[in-house]
Amino acid sequence: MRQIFLLILLFIVGQWLVKALRRHDAQASQRTGSGANGAAGAKGPNGGAGSTASAPAQLPEPMIRCVECGVHAPKSDSVVVAGQPFCSAAHAQRHGARPTGRDAR
Repeated sequence: MRQIFLLILLFIVGQWLVKALRRHDAQASQRTGSGANGAAGAKGPNGGAGSTASAPAQLPEPMIRCVECGVHAPKSDSVVVAGQPFCSAAHAQRHGARPTGRDAR
C-alpha cells in the first residue's frame, strides 16, 4: 500500500514539475520575443522576420461540412453552390443531379 501511495505522489510531483518548467519556458520566450519556435532569427512563412509580440495572432481556418458526404474541409478549399457547401466540385454536381421531391422514388 505504501508503494502505491509513493508512486501516486511521485507522479503528481512529476506532473507539477513538468508544468512549472513549461510555464517558465513560455514566459522566457515571451520576454525575448522569439515566439514558440525558439529561434529569434527564423524566417516567417512570407520570408519576413519571425513572429513578434505586436503581430496579431491568426485564427485557424474555419471548417465546413460537405452536404453530400459529411466530410469537414477547410472553407478556402470548399465549393459553395446555391448556398450549400461541398468538399469538391464533383460532390456539388452529384448533389445537383440527385432527384428531389416526387422524383426521388
